[in-house]
Amino acid sequence: MHLLTLPTPLLTLLLPLITPALSIPQHTYSEHLHLTPLPPASLYAGFNFTSTTPLSSYLANNFRYFPRALAQILQYTHTSELHLRFALGRWDDENWGARPRDGGREGGNGVELWAWVEDDLEKGGKGAEERWGELVNSLSGLFCASLNFVDSGKTIKPVLSFDPEGMLEAGQLARGNVTGKGQGKLRLLQGMLPHEVVCTENLTPFLKLLPCKGKAGISTLLDGHKLFDANWQTMAVDVRPVCDEDGECEIEIQQTVDMVLDIERSMRPRESPIPRPPPVEDILCDEDKSYHGHDTCYPTPYPGETEWSISRIFGRPIRGSCPLSSNPDDFDLTLSVPADRNVEVIAEAAVPQHSPLNTQIRAYKLPEGKTFDLLLPQQPHAPTYVQNTSLTPPPLFVTRQITGYGAERGGMHTLIRNPLPYAQRIVYLESLPWFLRPYMHTLKLSGPGRMEKMFYTPLIDRKRGTQLELLLEVAGGSTVELTYDFEKTILRYTEYPPDANRGFDVPAAIVRVLPAEGEVGQGQYLRTTSLLLPLPTPDFSMPYNVIILTSTVIALGFGSIFNLLTRRFVLVEEVPVSPLAGIVGQVRERVGEVWGRIMGGGKGSAGEESGGGKDRREDALRGGDGEGRRKGADGKPDDRKGGKER
Repeated sequence: MHLLTLPTPLLTLLLPLITPALSIPQHTYSEHLHLTPLPPASLYAGFNFTSTTPLSSYLANNFRYFPRALAQILQYTHTSELHLRFALGRWDDENWGARPRDGGREGGNGVELWAWVEDDLEKGGKGAEERWGELVNSLSGLFCASLNFVDSGKTIKPVLSFDPEGMLEAGQLARGNVTGKGQGKLRLLQGMLPHEVVCTENLTPFLKLLPCKGKAGISTLLDGHKLFDANWQTMAVDVRPVCDEDGECEIEIQQTVDMVLDIERSMRPRESPIPRPPPVEDILCDEDKSYHGHDTCYPTPYPGETEWSISRIFGRPIRGSCPLSSNPDDFDLTLSVPADRNVEVIAEAAVPQHSPLNTQIRAYKLPEGKTFDLLLPQQPHAPTYVQNTSLTPPPLFVTRQITGYGAERGGMHTLIRNPLPYAQRIVYLESLPWFLRPYMHTLKLSGPGRMEKMFYTPLIDRKRGTQLELLLEVAGGSTVELTYDFEKTILRYTEYPPDANRGFDVPAAIVRVLPAEGEVGQGQYLRTTSLLLPLPTPDFSMPYNVIILTSTVIALGFGSIFNLLTRRFVLVEEVPVSPLAGIVGQVRERVGEVWGRIMGGGKGSAGEESGGGKDRREDALRGGDGEGRRKGADGKPDDRKGGKER
């Protein structure tokens, strides 16, 4: 092998020309897992996966970590920013405090989607609504979800609730150059499916978008049995354009999974999924009870935290680190526990432990190609997590329910409580189905608060739902009530689902707490629980009964009358004899003759043979031998038996 050696002066001259050629666009990938015990016996697990690709590579369809399947959908539909959510369960604000990631990666129950889509209708291209339909249909196939049901009746256009997270407002990106096509305007559209059931069919495509695809790194812990058994869980996919100060732009995709697991239920072994009472000697009894005895025990939980480990909660340890991570100095796992909490590292290789300034957080680096596990042993004499760690309180407490009775009318009642000592400005967004008709003249805000703005889009039957967006100010330490009345629509019988008596799902309300003056960011988000709306439902057993009764009446009554009206009754002699009937008669006669000859030994005609046979049968019945009984001289029968040989 021969190496080419260049003189130093020549190399110095060529270096400026070689350097630009060596500047390759950077594709990055990182992942992180954060664990936090929550009272009373729960564990929060937050997974984050981030991939970036330069804008030039994105426009040239050159992908490394960015999923090609999703990128092609965004390019075809001219989507500049995308936010997709799959959520189940309810976040307990009273016990768990503020929501993770300020609620920015949270969605309402079911599926929620909002995106900025380019509108070229004025320039002869496609409109935002048409491209929105193409987007939801494509994502429906990619994530195995029912997003294709997000039609015009479930789509709204928020005004104040969402701001772009990327650089959409900066010059060329705001003109649609993120996709490399068109110069139209960007429109924000949002839709929700509260009845969608999130399951493993949605988790599998989610993992397929990751570079390691659940085979290595923290994604190996994402198992459908654990994820969908959680008390609360949400999966999010966010795509946005990001630019630095030098104007270099890149496309970033963040995939996050947040869940709250019940520690006791998650550690239950799979071979015995049915809970069984433990032995008496393993139960801690409260001896202060008056009825305590040798055969009576009031169980009380052990003080401190319950022993748990990653492998017992998720069913497996972490299978090493993802080798595609770009920054080897980043920590893959952080654990938020008190400083005096004992934590044991179980790994096949040495793992450096990071001790940041915050003693409540411990960081770890996953070994390559080795398993990793954390064990937190039982500490019966240690104070509980709640006493050692102060959880961040939520900025607001929001509850929403349906009031009234009957199948015709009802009301909506929303309670907003501000626990902070200062006033807060919030945006309240509701997307109501078209069969729920609100009366806006009954809208009332009670309490120490005021309404600054209201954006209202009325419904159109079977074409568009109601959009209600309010800008409110809630005083510090106060509670306000938002109420209005509505009317329920009677649907066509073909518009009812199979479980019509269960009711219809109403999407969750979205509350955005705007940042205070001087704060940077979009603020915090909260979602209420979805509601169940009972509608006037007919008795679907009656159509079945009517069909059965009608069919019976038609078969018996109409069938008989129809036969009487269409048939003609005549005598047998009046029926004309067809030539075929004569031929059939001759055939029968010939067959009878042949049969008679066979039975009579071939003597005489068929009639004679049949007659002789008849006489012989009669003689046999009288005891004769075929010649008759003997008669005496006087002509009377002779009873002697000499005429027969014995």
